[in-house]
Order: sequence, then structure tokens, then C-alpha cells
Amino acid sequence: MPISIETFFLDSDAEGTLQARIQQMVAQGILAGRFRPGERLPSSRRMAQHLGVSRITVTLAYTELVADDYLTSKGRSGYFVSENAPEPPAFPAQQAPNSTVDWGRVIGHKHLPAFNMDRPKDWASYKYPFIYGQTDPTLFDSANWRLCALQALGKRDFSAMTADYYDRDDPKLIEFIARQILPRRGILAGPEEVLVTMGAQNALWLTAQVVLNARRRAAIEDPSYPALRTILTQSSCQLSPVSVDKDGLPPEAIPDGTDVVFTTPSHHCPTACTMPLDRRKALLQKAEDDDFLIVEDDYEFEMSFLKAPSPSLKSLDQNGRVIYVGSFSKSLFPGLRLGYLVGPAPFIREARALRASILRHPPGQIQRTVAYYLSLGHYDALVRRMSKAYEQRRMVIDQAIADNGLTVAGQGTFGGSSIWMKAAPHIDTQHLADILRAKGVLIEPGAPFFHSTNPPENYFRVAYSSIPASRISAGIGHIADALRTLEEKGHA
Repeated sequence: MPISIETFFLDSDAEGTLQARIQQMVAQGILAGRFRPGERLPSSRRMAQHLGVSRITVTLAYTELVADDYLTSKGRSGYFVSENAPEPPAFPAQQAPNSTVDWGRVIGHKHLPAFNMDRPKDWASYKYPFIYGQTDPTLFDSANWRLCALQALGKRDFSAMTADYYDRDDPKLIEFIARQILPRRGILAGPEEVLVTMGAQNALWLTAQVVLNARRRAAIEDPSYPALRTILTQSSCQLSPVSVDKDGLPPEAIPDGTDVVFTTPSHHCPTACTMPLDRRKALLQKAEDDDFLIVEDDYEFEMSFLKAPSPSLKSLDQNGRVIYVGSFSKSLFPGLRLGYLVGPAPFIREARALRASILRHPPGQIQRTVAYYLSLGHYDALVRRMSKAYEQRRMVIDQAIADNGLTVAGQGTFGGSSIWMKAAPHIDTQHLADILRAKGVLIEPGAPFFHSTNPPENYFRVAYSSIPASRISAGIGHIADALRTLEEKGHA
């Protein structure tokens, strides 16, 4: 691989002859790890033209570097970084030694971590990864995804890949969402009522920015999705957490003066409970009586392997008060970062304008690839395959939990991919997670899901989307063993 000529420049403050400075420039690049063994350097002629020096000066510098085994010469092929070149040091590159910027003053707004959860990047290397929302490569249809991506890269779709939609979206994707995805949730919407977003989180952020400000109040479920609390905090709105029960958000607990309610009625995050139909209707009626909006995050509705999911709030809405958030992150893969907003045209118009001012639109080639994957039937086949696998894993994990005498605090009535667990009151599940990680087991401590500054520490979540059914029982056994040990120490 050739090294770009643009990466070379002479340090005006360096001492020594031109030849020595060129040697130093190349050697420093190798020692810093920027130039790697086997990579080809620019020819002496090109380097001389680029640096504005004579070719013989560059040739002499290269020759000295060959003698010191930094470079190797391969005749007409040119000069390459030697396989025997010194290894770069195992410490980070030197930072600017004397920063004169007062970043505490310069940063106008401090942003909190979105999740406040420790999820290792190498989670797939753990034997028992009970973590939520990751892709199982054994289930994903990568072959057909590649074919759809190639089709989207073809000449026929060149404009879809390269055009600037300004504030618009791929019409094929919008059409499929409106005609195929939304009707499954009982929702009918026109193109002017749908907006593609960079995942559900981006959809929630856009919504909060459009409908909230410092004078308005938002009610959220407690516990709830940690990133949503961060989004609402950034909007500077007044925030009212509402404790959920076994049926989700109780409408009567929503405080007076609320302007927007954020809820996950079909699959509450993180307890997985489902709001009954009567409560959904009561929530809609209260929204009409008290004049507030509802933002419905309908994540994971596709994973309904136990029974059909309840009707979405949006499908029951007769007054245009529900803004609907959907996502392909759970059903396709999280790295796709593609979701959608559905709402009344005036709201979507403002959300579209806001999105355009930040990122214009999600990449056209990604939108067209997803449109093909959906319209050719691959998406439905993938959902069926995932549902079948999740159903098998759910049966195994339910049995393992029962066999080990663990306590379930909440689980989805129609499916899903996770279970909300409860340990003894004195157990700190962050400590439990640290113990289990050393044994190759990953769980999610529950405290970050709660709004309180002093949240309960004995809840945790186990997910079965990323772990094979064959490993679930043993993994749950490790969790039970660790819990028994901690309980014994607590009573000792």
C-alpha cells in the first residue's frame, strides 16, 4: 500500500541539513506507527517535487534510511518501510505540551454520557454475553444484505446513492415504511407524515428539540431508557419521572401541567411489561383532556413470538396526539442507525427542517439498500428466523431461571429479547457484574435505568439476543452461583 505524499512535510523548526531533516521526517513516521512495514514511500522524484528540494537530497536521505534498516529498496519498485524497522513505542502520541485553552470556559454546554453503562467492545469474545441489542451473526442474512447493497450501488440507482436529497428521503424506503411496516401496527400515514432518522435515538432527540423548551414539562417512565433522560436534560425542559407498575405507565400519575409524555407501552424499557389496552385508551383520553402529546417508542415490536403485540398507541389515536418512533436497529442490526418518525404533517415538517440543518438526510445508499432488503422479502424472512430463535432461547432461559430460583421482575408478554431481574435488597448488581465479567458472563446492572440520584441497586437485565441457546443454562448458573455467594456474605 503506498503512503500518500500529502502526509509528508518538513518541520520548519527542526535542526540540521535538508537531508537530515528528511531522514528524521520518515523515521518519526515509522516510530509513531503512521508508516507500517511493507508500505511504499513516494518515489524520490515525487518527494523532491513535493518538498521543493533536489532529488539527490531525497535519494541520499533514502539511502541512509536503507542503511539503518528503516527502509528497504526493491529496485524499480521503489522504497518500502522495512520489515525490520524499529517497532513504534507502546505509549500514546505526545499531546500538545502547553495548551493555553481554558476548556472549562470555552465549552458552552456540558453533555452527560448517553448511557452511563459499561459495555465492553469485545463483548462477542465473552462466553456468556447476556447483553441487550447486539447482533447475532448466526441469524443475520448477510448474503442477501450484500446483494441488496450491490444492487443499490448499480448504475440504475446511481442518483439514489449520489444525489443530495436536501431535506427529503429515499421515496422507495418511505413508500415501504408507509405501505408495509406501519400497517402492521395499525398505522396509516402519508409520505408527508414519515421522516427517516439516524436510529430511534436521533428520532427522540429531534422530537424533544421540536416540542420542548425550558418552559415545558416532559413526563418519562421510571425506570426508563437512559439515553432518553440525557436527551431531555439537554433540551432544558422540566422533567417529571413517573414510576411504572406491572402494566407500565399509570396515566393517573402523570402530573398536571405536563406537555409531552414519553412512553414505551408495547415493551417497556427495561422491565419489558406491556401496557394493557384499557390503560392505553385511558392514556389517550388523559392526553386529550389535559392537552399533552405522547411520544411512543415502539421498539422491538417485531419480536412477538409468544402472541401478537397489542395495538400501538398511534393506531388508537383519533386526535393526532401521538408521535411514533420506530427503528430497524433491533430487527436488522444496531450499526445501521436507521429509524423513522411518524406524526402529523406540521410536526414532521419541523423535524425535517431541524434534521436538514444538522445532517440533511441519512445516506442515500444506505436508505436504498434497506428499501431493497425490505421490498424483496428478506426483512420478513429475517424477522421470522430471529423470532424462532428467540422463542427457543426464551424457553431455555425461563427454565434456567426457574431451576436456579432466581427472581424475575419483568418480562415481555408477547416476546422481546430480555428479562428484568431482581436480586436481594442488599445486592449491588454493579459489583455482581464485575464478578461475573471475570467468569466470562456479561449482564446489565439496573441502576442506570432509574431517574433517582439514589437508585435501587439490586435490579439487572439479562438479554438473550446475542447468546446461543446452548450456553444460556450454564450462564444463568454462573449468575445464580455469584448471587448465592454475595447473599451468604451479606448474611454472615
